[in-house]
Amino acid sequence: MNFIKAEYWERGFQEVITPNIYNSKLWEMSGHWQHYSEHMFSFEVEKERFALKPMNCPGHCLMFDHRPRSWRELPIRMADFGVLHRNELSGALSGLTRVRRFQQDDGHIFCTQDQIKEEIRGCLNFLKKVYATFGYSFTLFLSTRPDKYLGEVHVWEDAEKQLEESLDAFGWPWKLNPGDGAFYGPKIDITIMDALKRPHQCATIQLDFQLPERFNLQYDSGEEKKRPVIIHRAILGSVERMIAILTESYGGKWPFWLSPRQSIVVPVGPQFDEYAQTVAKQVHDAGFLCEADLDLGTTMNKKIRNAQLAQYNFIFGR
Repeated sequence: MNFIKAEYWERGFQEVITPNIYNSKLWEMSGHWQHYSEHMFSFEVEKERFALKPMNCPGHCLMFDHRPRSWRELPIRMADFGVLHRNELSGALSGLTRVRRFQQDDGHIFCTQDQIKEEIRGCLNFLKKVYATFGYSFTLFLSTRPDKYLGEVHVWEDAEKQLEESLDAFGWPWKLNPGDGAFYGPKIDITIMDALKRPHQCATIQLDFQLPERFNLQYDSGEEKKRPVIIHRAILGSVERMIAILTESYGGKWPFWLSPRQSIVVPVGPQFDEYAQTVAKQVHDAGFLCEADLDLGTTMNKKIRNAQLAQYNFIFGR
C-alpha cells in the first residue's frame, strides 16, 4: 500500500476518507439503488433504509459539491482506500479473488471535457508503470453500452469514441467488449493472467457523464456553469484479489520490497540469542522486516533449512 499510495501522491491525487454507510436516498440519487441494490447489504435504522457502500463514487460527488468549484481547480483527483461491501452470490465467492468485503485503490477524477484524453492517458501510463513493477503484461478491453444503462445514447456514443481515441493514442493493442460497460458509462477493462493462466480483471478506467447530471455537479468556466466529467479508475482493483494473484505468481519467492519475510537472524547457539535479537531490532528499526529464530530445540543447520523453505530473502547467521 505504501508503494501505490506514493504513486498516487506523485500523480496529484489527494487521499480522502468517506463513510462506510449511507442512506438509501443517496443511492437512489446516484442510480445504484435502481440498478445495483440486489448486490448491496442494506438494513433499517430508525425507519429509514441504509446500506454499506459497494463503491465510493457517490461520496466523492458529495465532496466535490460541498462548495463552488472553478475551472482553475480542475482536474480534481481523489483517491480512496476505504472498505467496500458487495453481496456476491455464495457460489461466486473464491478465496481472496472474489470476496464480499474488500478494499480498492479507488480513485475519481473530476475534469472538463477538454481534459478527458490527457487524464485517460495519465491513467493508462499509471497502470503501465505499476504492472511493469510487478512484472505483469496486460490486455486492454473497451467495454461499451450494456442493455441496462443510464442516460442518452448520443452521450454514450461520444464517451465511447473518446475512450477509443485514447486507447489508439496509447499505442497498446486493445479489443472491443460490446455490451459489458457499467450502467453509467463505458469503460476500459484491464486483464492480467495469474500463474495458472487464468484471466483476472483488476484495473479499470470508466468514463461517466451520468453522475454529474444526477448530482447536479457544476463548475464555473468563467463564462457559465458547466458539468464536470468523472473518470472512475482503479489500478490494483481489489487489493485482496491482487494479493492472491501475486502470491500465486511469485510461488512464495517474493521480491524483497514486497516480501512478508524479508530477513531472519539465526544464532549459532543460545549464548548468542541476545545478540541475535539486537541485530533483528537494528534491521527492523532501519525499516525492514526481521525475525530471530531462538528455538532451543532446533540445531543451527535445521534453522537455516527452515528459513530457506520459508523463502526468507536474507538469512543472517551468527
